[in-house]
Amino acid sequence: MSAALVIAGLAMAAVAIVVTLTVFAVLVKVALKLLLLPLLFLKWLVMSVVMLIVGPILFVIGLIAAVVVGLVLALPLLPLLALGALIWLLVRGSSPAVAA
Repeated sequence: MSAALVIAGLAMAAVAIVVTLTVFAVLVKVALKLLLLPLLFLKWLVMSVVMLIVGPILFVIGLIAAVVVGLVLALPLLPLLALGALIWLLVRGSSPAVAA
């Protein structure tokens, strides 16, 4: 009986220690975040200025890359385009003249 009480007491002590350490860790985390909040705002400010400078450059590079990828993917279709142009020239040349 006394062994069960000792084990229960040790379990309660362990739970109390864990809860105390958890509360302490949460308090330290909140205090640290409050101390570092101005640095976070400064980081956001610096990143927004950097993106104002780098953003348009990245946009132009992305636009050029999209055009290049589009041309590379359309390159195998050039024979079909040439065939279509040839057929169009043949059909256009043989159509009857429209009376004006």
